[in-house]
Amino acid sequence: MYTFTRAGLLTGRYAPRSGMYPGTFKPDDIGGLPLSEVTIAEALKPAGYRTGMIGKWHLGYGENGKYHPSHQGFDWYYGIPYTHAECPCNSCYYPHSPCIETKCEPQYVYCPVFANMTIVRQPVDLLTLDAEYAKVAVDFIRFNAQQETPFFLYYAFHHMHTPIYSGENFTNKTIRGHFGDALAELDWAVGEVMTTLESLNLDNNTLVFFSSDNGPALVLKKFGGSAGLLKCGKSTTYEGGPRVPGIAYWPGKITPGFTPELASTLDILPTVCSIANVSLPKVQLDGVDISPVLFKNEKSPRKKFFYYRGEPNSSVGVYAVRYQQYKAHFFTEGAGNSICHDPDCNPKNFKVHNPPLLYNLHEDPSERFDLSKSSEYQNISQLLIALKAEFDMNMKWAPSQIQRGTNESFQPCCRSGCTSHFTQCCKCDAAEGIPLIFQPNMYSKA
Repeated sequence: MYTFTRAGLLTGRYAPRSGMYPGTFKPDDIGGLPLSEVTIAEALKPAGYRTGMIGKWHLGYGENGKYHPSHQGFDWYYGIPYTHAECPCNSCYYPHSPCIETKCEPQYVYCPVFANMTIVRQPVDLLTLDAEYAKVAVDFIRFNAQQETPFFLYYAFHHMHTPIYSGENFTNKTIRGHFGDALAELDWAVGEVMTTLESLNLDNNTLVFFSSDNGPALVLKKFGGSAGLLKCGKSTTYEGGPRVPGIAYWPGKITPGFTPELASTLDILPTVCSIANVSLPKVQLDGVDISPVLFKNEKSPRKKFFYYRGEPNSSVGVYAVRYQQYKAHFFTEGAGNSICHDPDCNPKNFKVHNPPLLYNLHEDPSERFDLSKSSEYQNISQLLIALKAEFDMNMKWAPSQIQRGTNESFQPCCRSGCTSHFTQCCKCDAAEGIPLIFQPNMYSKA
């Protein structure tokens, strides 16, 4: 998941508003999600919610963990503060098979696993990581059930990002190869959460929302998934890039079924605030409350959506605009993640479209039949042109946090005094007296 979209999910705001562009944070980046931004966790705190996060943060670390989740409203955190692709490789498949389908980043420190602000292991053991995450999730849910405390858990998986990995119970267990094994491990971890909620009779009082933020990395072929009939994949603004299924689950509240209504991960914050009856952050929000879709099977209040690439540029603005089922492409560009048989998906093919390409996504989700030259659709084309102009004009771009520069010494390290040779120096594990995972009694506040 991009830094860009993680910021949008947690704040309900397009990432240019918070400076979460272009690209993604690295372990030595100076910047991070500004502490002035209000996350879902911070919005829920006034209502007495206990907040926890597990997994991949990727919204910056900064000097001494300035942008760590513990400073962004989360009472407890267990995970890696960035992607596991941004550190030296270790074993990816049980028992000791190397990572084979991606480049790793040997110039950075080993990936650290944090329990709150403390590094409990460095380097991470990918073969046991998901079992640790699942245990922490179960402990967190059980503790809050015992305390009868409302809780918010943000569980950000490293699956299915490369390097693909899988532990003892999943390696070589599916017919889909390494990708299938990793997906099976993800499925198991989700199952642990769901089984715990059900066993504690919390499922009928808990909203569970499951989604990805972007489509597949087609360039990886058997390691990268498939976008099916959708055009292109990750890092593009064709539908194969941002369009993914979302699953919302709440027995007794949400009627099982399917809806084609438009929604975005931007909508999670305002929807959760509505459910919890808490005030919205006093900032410009881009998300909307989709409760009518979830609970009443009504039309979505979201009628439009604006598409940025993962590396947006203020001089270009949004690449595409959707209104109801119609989508206009003002600019198109492939990406290294989406290299495939379709030349439109490949990098170095930036194109300006005047008039913009126009598609009816209900009838043509593959974006094959351009309607822009048909007189029948001139009104909708003009509407989409006006929407882009208005949105770009009113967007206030915050200074880029990712372009603030780097500082090698800001990389998280479990040993004080490591100023060079980080991959040799920054190592620690439970054998040195550091607790491996949270214990339930660690959840009580001082």
